[in-house]
Amino acid sequence: MRKPSVKCALLATMIAKHKWGTPITEDALLNLSAIDGDYPTGRNVYADLRGEPYIIHRGRRGIKLDKSNFDKLANVLYNECGWEPWEIESRLKHYEGIDNHDWA
Repeated sequence: MRKPSVKCALLATMIAKHKWGTPITEDALLNLSAIDGDYPTGRNVYADLRGEPYIIHRGRRGIKLDKSNFDKLANVLYNECGWEPWEIESRLKHYEGIDNHDWA
């Protein structure tokens, strides 16, 4: 089994800690994620995530998932992180368009 990328580890943590859209700070996300102390890379990836369409940046309060763009997040999880469609469906509970998602 391959080790997930830092990006995939951070996204997995964000999905697990979604809590109805509550932002998560950089330090909290890095501490909770399975990135084996790779904090310099984690901080760079966190900064990159702030500009993704499926992320909303709330300033000092942190970042959160943008459920209106879960289709884009599902594509990243499938294509970059190697998640199976059933896993994405079970973890992205607020993604209403999953039944019609094109997994190509």
